[in-house]
Amino acid sequence: MTHPVATAEQSHSRQVILDRLRGRMVDAPDLPQIDPGRLIRFDDPVAHFEQTLGLVGGQSHRVQTHAEIRQILSDLDEFKSAQRIASTVPEAVAPTVDLSSTDDPHTLASLDWTIVRGEFGVAENGSIWIDGATLPHRVMIFIAQYLAIVISREQLVDQMHQAYMRIGTPAPGFGVFVSGPSKTADIEQSLVLGAHGCRKLQVFLLP
Repeated sequence: MTHPVATAEQSHSRQVILDRLRGRMVDAPDLPQIDPGRLIRFDDPVAHFEQTLGLVGGQSHRVQTHAEIRQILSDLDEFKSAQRIASTVPEAVAPTVDLSSTDDPHTLASLDWTIVRGEFGVAENGSIWIDGATLPHRVMIFIAQYLAIVISREQLVDQMHQAYMRIGTPAPGFGVFVSGPSKTADIEQSLVLGAHGCRKLQVFLLP
């Protein structure tokens, strides 16, 4: 199959049009002013976070110590049989995969579990902000079969407006909001969990 080649005249005409478009200033309306008094607030952000996280397929646990995290995970069949565990929270779960010696993220394709820290949670939608600077490899939170996130229940905000105010101007790098396990739905509205990421998400809320 051959493709027609633009003539010099056609190329020049196209460039003239593109230059005119680039040079045209378009007035845009100002962003709306947000009234903080109208933003949603929760009497019990922790309880609402737990409820919302459950609705999107995640499981939450209020714990007091890292030892409790280890015990809860140890009672899960999926964890008992795990061989390859990546953890940035060694005081809770010791890793079996040395992330510092892993240069190729493709070698993490067989991860059973990933345990990481979250910076804060959002009660409104049950999401958790993870700063990429805390991850040796960003793929570790997406490629593992199961994911556990540890956050402080004191580090919860009510809604996304507060969340983005807390993040501020993003620094170069990577960060992501995680809410529940991966999921997808087809045109018949049949929801499937764990379709293209972690099968289950466990969230541990420390003091």
